[in-house]
Amino acid sequence: MVWEKEKIVGSCLVGGAAFAVGASFLHLFLKGELPLGLGLGSGLPWCSFRKRKPVRVYMDGCFDMMHYGHCNALRQARALGDQLVVGVVSDEEIIANKGPPVTPLHERMTMVKAVKWVDEVISDAPYAITEDFMKKLFDEYQIDYIIHGDDPCVLPDGTDAYALAKKAGRYKQIKRTEGVSSTDIVGRMLLCVRERSVSDSHSHSSLQRQFSHGHNSPKFDDGASSAGTRVSHFLPTSRRIVQFSNGKGPGPDARIIYIDGAFDLFHAGHVEILRRARELGDFLLVGIHNDQTVSAKRGAHRPIMNLHERSLSVLACRYVDEVIIGAPWEVSRDTITTFDISMVVHGTVAESDDFQKEEDNPYAVPISMGIFQILDSPLDITTSTIIRRIVANHEAYQKRNLKKEASEKKYYEQKSFVTGD
Repeated sequence: MVWEKEKIVGSCLVGGAAFAVGASFLHLFLKGELPLGLGLGSGLPWCSFRKRKPVRVYMDGCFDMMHYGHCNALRQARALGDQLVVGVVSDEEIIANKGPPVTPLHERMTMVKAVKWVDEVISDAPYAITEDFMKKLFDEYQIDYIIHGDDPCVLPDGTDAYALAKKAGRYKQIKRTEGVSSTDIVGRMLLCVRERSVSDSHSHSSLQRQFSHGHNSPKFDDGASSAGTRVSHFLPTSRRIVQFSNGKGPGPDARIIYIDGAFDLFHAGHVEILRRARELGDFLLVGIHNDQTVSAKRGAHRPIMNLHERSLSVLACRYVDEVIIGAPWEVSRDTITTFDISMVVHGTVAESDDFQKEEDNPYAVPISMGIFQILDSPLDITTSTIIRRIVANHEAYQKRNLKKEASEKKYYEQKSFVTGD
């Protein structure tokens, strides 16, 4: 692209004497600051430059139980253009095509808007792209390409939800993120419910390994598939961490805010408290507790998502600058000094009231230093809230997972290597 711009500028200049002027004009042009029609009356041949129109790409989805797989899809989609517009499917459309969503539209909108690769969001998008909606995307939203993953998206009537976009030649495909799906996550929780109803004899470490590391319980290995609780294996890589990271640290005089937690089943409540925390300073550092700590503090079946999964979800949030993967439970003076933390914060809505205890308070040190602050949580949602939604309506979600399982099984049986990241 730079070579093409040099060629254009070079063709607009005449004679060797124009070289120095051309270099200056080239510098301005490459910065996008050269005005249209410059050259008229300046002794240079007239030529017109136009700023390249930004490539706008569109991706839609339900984004129910939003996870790092969704975020990675949005990251890949954004890389195919300059601006990413995301359509969030309505509750009614999800119910008609897949079954009841776990998270309502307003929570899903909060989640999608918080992803750092998203530029615009369209609410109540249709599940299938119709002629009318596609025309609206092209004309009103100036969309150049419609993006989807390499996994099939089939409507109840068996047709491809993106057939029209493909026919129009405006479709691009990205690579599906392996190891997780909303179906898998719901399956982990359904498996958790079934396990509890049969036996409580498993040790904390055994159960924690089963659910947060994506293993089906031995008792249900044969039956889990028929119940729609297939769980994929997550394969963490250093490259993925780098892709999700901001890649820069705080400035020399930055006010660094620290908040920690499990951030299991990353949800709208997490997003909103992170937003509030980020508003207090210049740099938000998030400590994420390891699986063993979460299991010991929250119970044998926690966390649902393992440490690396939870870390990616938090890193994808636009309000987060950096994370500590496997942060200590207690915020020590050494941690505060090492990361130059100005303020430690905690939300009012939490899984426990450890931050209010007089003894064994994990925030005793920052409290004694006068740098601890409690923030009013904007939303009354916790990880337990999400789990309760599944448990309360587990039969409907089990049916939904059964329907989804057939397409998931077919995808993995026919799976072949797809380039991309």
